[in-house]
Amino acid sequence: MNKTVLVTGASRGIGRSIASAFAAAGCRLVITCASSGPRLLEFRQKLDETYHTPVLASIGDISDYAYVERLFSEISAVFGGVDILINNAGISHIGLLSDMDIAAWNRILGTNLTSVFFTCKLAIPYMLQRKSGKIINISSVWGSVGASCEVAYSASKGGVNAFTRALAKELAPSNIQVNAIACGMIDTRMNDCFSEEERLALAEEIPSGRFGTPEEVAALALQLCTANDYLTGQIITLDGGWI
Repeated sequence: MNKTVLVTGASRGIGRSIASAFAAAGCRLVITCASSGPRLLEFRQKLDETYHTPVLASIGDISDYAYVERLFSEISAVFGGVDILINNAGISHIGLLSDMDIAAWNRILGTNLTSVFFTCKLAIPYMLQRKSGKIINISSVWGSVGASCEVAYSASKGGVNAFTRALAKELAPSNIQVNAIACGMIDTRMNDCFSEEERLALAEEIPSGRFGTPEEVAALALQLCTANDYLTGQIITLDGGWI
């Protein structure tokens, strides 16, 4: 794959695995994170040493449009544009909605949903010029069915799902495919809030009997970017049969 791929939230977990999978496939990479600068730079070096692929690393708030504009300006200067966009950056919030403050709500919606608008808005012009492109949004099963005590997170991922379906229809005539992966319980740091007993109980609820891995999400993202161009506007659930 001779493509330039932008992966947001790539310093760890799902984003890190996705970046590794695309680097192994021969892609040029742009990786971002909000605050884990040393980890991201270490990861860039590892990718360079392992796969010998060009990697641009950027640290900034993906929910800040001024930062995203600077990021895409740098991408344009270095690589010319983005062929594949993976919107992975995301944060969670667990608690009663009545106890949630406005700043926390805005932070969740900004990072999980508004950032997707920002990156797509700036990636699409390049893709339109080439009449080709892939956009993969990393979503959640809670965006489809909702989760108690995760109302803001569920709302943001529900928005990502609707955004995906609508944008896919808008871009299909230009041969640009937009899909989302709705993840179930994936073994990442986001789920460190659960005790070992809670993790075991959750695994028992999942027909596959375990949490998914970031590598499994990465493999699906790579498959979606090499699949036929008729596959678009889909919310693909990856949850071991849970929901």
